[in-house]
Amino acid sequence: MHSKKSIFSLLPSWLVRFDFMGIFEQDPFGNYLIIKRFIIFIIGWFTYYRYTAVNKIEIIGSDQLIELPDNGVLFLSNHQTYFADVIAFYHIFCATKWGYKDTISPPFYLFSPRARCYYVAASETMKEGILPKLFSIGGAITIERSWRANGENVTRQLDNAAQDKIGMGLKHGWVVSFPQGTTKPYAPVRKGTAHLIKDHQPIVIPVVINGFRRAFDKKGLRFKKRNTKLTVHFKPPMHFLPDESLESMIDRVTKAIEQEAPKDGTAAIPVA
Repeated sequence: MHSKKSIFSLLPSWLVRFDFMGIFEQDPFGNYLIIKRFIIFIIGWFTYYRYTAVNKIEIIGSDQLIELPDNGVLFLSNHQTYFADVIAFYHIFCATKWGYKDTISPPFYLFSPRARCYYVAASETMKEGILPKLFSIGGAITIERSWRANGENVTRQLDNAAQDKIGMGLKHGWVVSFPQGTTKPYAPVRKGTAHLIKDHQPIVIPVVINGFRRAFDKKGLRFKKRNTKLTVHFKPPMHFLPDESLESMIDRVTKAIEQEAPKDGTAAIPVA
């Protein structure tokens, strides 16, 4: 994806250039960027100590994010908690906007956070309480999962609008997606990820996280074990051939985010 980033504003096009503070600018889903920045600022200050004082975060490869374009970037990551993973990504994205490399200290970046960030989340997850609803305004692209609901396997109609919404997010900024669609380790990568890459051709950055499952509860809001090492490893961009099969793409993504199931079955559930 090499398209020019989209700008959405309540102002007429000839006045947009004068909105230096972005007061009237919106994201593709109707949320004001100034409100998103405020929410990221508040949540960022309340969660910063979770990654630097209560636990210790190690970031690898964030220097390559500094040169990425402002839009058309898709981060594919394994998933360990509902929210702690995403909040960590936001800290890192905001820090790299300010030129930080492999660190989120000190948190001065929160005074001017990156607002063009999105993450894919199940719609049911974002309706469970006040905090998830606030997190949703911060950049959630909500989708209806066709294979799982309320912690159980289901079969329901495919959410055909999901790909379009993710595409809108990519045209406007960076998108974090968890291609397994669940926090369960070694779950299969969904085919929709391969279709998404083929349809929108984003820059694909694989990410491997660890330690979040050990440090936080499933939602990622409460501590489970303190003094835990949290790791976030950004790998080099992946490149896909135009005629590459879906199966090949899925297999490569699975390997890139290190979610291949152990063949001997001795480590089916990782401890971190």
